[in-house]
Amino acid sequence: MKPFRPPGTPHAEKARTPLWTWPAAGGLCAFAVALVLGRIRPERGTPLSGLWPGDNDSASTALQALATGAVTVTTVTFSITVVTLQLASQQFSPRLLRRYARDRTIKTVLTVLISTAVFTLTALAFLDAKRPVPAVALFVAATLGIASLAAVLGFLTHIVREVRVDSMMLSVHDETDEAIRMFYPARTDPPRRSPGEPPDRVPGTTVHGRSSGFVRSVRVEELVEGARRAGAVVWLLVRPGDLVVSGNPIAVVWARDPSTGASAPYPDEAGAADLVEGLLVLGYERTLEQDVAFGFRQLEDIAVKAVSPGINDPQTACTAVGHMADLLVRVAGSRLGATVHEDRDGVGRAVVPDRDLRYYLDLACGQLRRYASAEPTVLGALLRMLRDLAVAVRAEEDVAEVRRAADLVRDTVAPSVRPEDAEQVHDLHRRVVAALEGRTVEAYLDRSGETRSV
Repeated sequence: MKPFRPPGTPHAEKARTPLWTWPAAGGLCAFAVALVLGRIRPERGTPLSGLWPGDNDSASTALQALATGAVTVTTVTFSITVVTLQLASQQFSPRLLRRYARDRTIKTVLTVLISTAVFTLTALAFLDAKRPVPAVALFVAATLGIASLAAVLGFLTHIVREVRVDSMMLSVHDETDEAIRMFYPARTDPPRRSPGEPPDRVPGTTVHGRSSGFVRSVRVEELVEGARRAGAVVWLLVRPGDLVVSGNPIAVVWARDPSTGASAPYPDEAGAADLVEGLLVLGYERTLEQDVAFGFRQLEDIAVKAVSPGINDPQTACTAVGHMADLLVRVAGSRLGATVHEDRDGVGRAVVPDRDLRYYLDLACGQLRRYASAEPTVLGALLRMLRDLAVAVRAEEDVAEVRRAADLVRDTVAPSVRPEDAEQVHDLHRRVVAALEGRTVEAYLDRSGETRSV
């Protein structure tokens, strides 16, 4: 069986250039174009002279106004962006800042404004009262001024929409959903090959990390090819999203006799380290490229912030749980667990570990149920999420994990909660059990939609 390979990169990771790159490139291009167009001075009566019917004085006034306006609006745009980043960090999650730093709309608006300011200031230097006006440059400057106005209006519309918590959650949900589809094969795909004996039972050479950081991605194809050339098998001990500290074990490598299949410690410890170390992409922050759990972490952060005493917004927490419910159903419909990646000869060369359903359930429920132990509305949202997941799971081990998570949520209810309020939590717990036992209608049938609406 061919190894599963992600067919692409999630949308959130496509625009990796820093925020300043596009504006800087736009400013340099505007400067170069202004140098060229500023030398074109058509005489009066020629077709190009009609691009600017005024004289040098009117041209100077117009360019000064455009330059001043562009610089002012650029400053305001930067200020609004910084305030938006601060709001997203304090009210929702600091891990949401990366989506604004890579927002294509913000980059485009800043590029247009910077380009306008640089072009008009450069064109201003070419004005000479004794010579004809650079009509083409003035026409382009006026066009950039109109484009800047349109960009600012678009920026305001965009930022008002993006700063809404619902938009933030939807964006995280969509990015995570895309990562799930790219990184996880469906359960209907052919079964994966068993990884075999765990690495602590196989005589191998342990590789220790030489650097620290979050595992952002694993270059699986290069790892498989390198292991094939070295005649080795690599079992990674870390996965995307894990924090690696220098000196920690990150992999076990062993040599395999191609004729007998016998395993032995890899003889070249330094070579084993070189093989593994260069193919683990580490960084100072997690990304969604191969780390589906990072999307759940962002939604969980929003929910936990929402139930904090300083914000006290259980409705937002319930909405975040709803997004996680959909993602959990999608994860449950995928093949989880360690993956054996084979070379072109069908020989297993690399084992990449992965997360299981319990990990995702603990991630989605753990912190929130503890922080919201005195808020039955949020605990009820968690149990509704588990009820939706209970309908989707089929394997016995998955059923057991959902039941375990539901029991933990039920048992978290604080003693301060009145019995009448706690009853809704117990009722939803019974509905989770009913869904797990196949009594789906009973699990969802209620008086007035109170088990679906919040």
